[in-house]
Amino acid sequence: MIALTPAATEKVRSLMEQEGAEDLALRVAVRPGGCSGFSYEMFFDTDVSDEDKTAEYDGVKVVVDPSSAMLLEGATLDYKDGLQGAGFAIDNPNAQRTCGCGQSFS
Repeated sequence: MIALTPAATEKVRSLMEQEGAEDLALRVAVRPGGCSGFSYEMFFDTDVSDEDKTAEYDGVKVVVDPSSAMLLEGATLDYKDGLQGAGFAIDNPNAQRTCGCGQSFS
């Protein structure tokens, strides 16, 4: 299951508040594609199945489907906001190779 840093948790909470829906969860998934073989996908979701892996970080619910959970085991989602740019980044110890944009891995 993927972990969220405090900075990522705070940013996700802020984005969820802007959406104005109380029952949202952050879904993190791995999909085939991208220049290295797999790509990350993140979006807000209200549809959580019994098979999904779930975790909560300071009030932020995170959901991962079973096949993505295997590829995200030990991974961490962080958020950086600085002069070099702002955005989410996933540090995944399971990735043997990543592309230059950081959005796909193998």
